Amino acid sequence: MVISDEPLWGDAVEDFVQEYDDVIVYGDREGETVLHEGGGRILANGWVMLPTDRLLSPDAVHDIDTGPR
Repeated sequence: MVISDEPLWGDAVEDFVQEYDDVIVYGDREGETVLHEGGGRILANGWVMLPTDRLLSPDAVHDIDTGPR
């Protein structure tokens, strides 16, 4: 039996990652609680990776604004 140490999906998951230079991540419907402003990556599983390598859970994030202000 041969077991590979390579991930099953390989680099295919990276195709679903969205990277932005300027986003605003909100924690509430009203947009009053800003969790992050600046660059970030939205991972395929819904988590948001910040430039500091911290992750925001999809449960904590209500909305992500990626467009011009």
